[in-house]
Amino acid sequence: MTKIRELHKQWSSDPDYREAFEKLSTEFELARVLIETRTGAGLTQEELAKRMETTQSAIARMESGKQLPSAGTLKRFATATGTHLKITFTRDPCATPTQ
Repeated sequence: MTKIRELHKQWSSDPDYREAFEKLSTEFELARVLIETRTGAGLTQEELAKRMETTQSAIARMESGKQLPSAGTLKRFATATGTHLKITFTRDPCATPTQ
């Protein structure tokens, strides 16, 4: 079976793919962090859902990047996984601030 990293590497040669991937990079990064945090806490999606008083399908949507969680949901996620929520912003060297 082909790993997603290998497919991403292949597809990255396509300019349309690269552009679409870059537009969604924030969502992909958030999804990756959510999955790593949940698995690092030793929880299944179902176990996390119970702790957060939500459904497994809601957790799956967050982890897929299809649904961005609110700040309140992220706080509940942190509590349920025994972690601390820290949100930061970093300067994008390619972007120019709007006035």
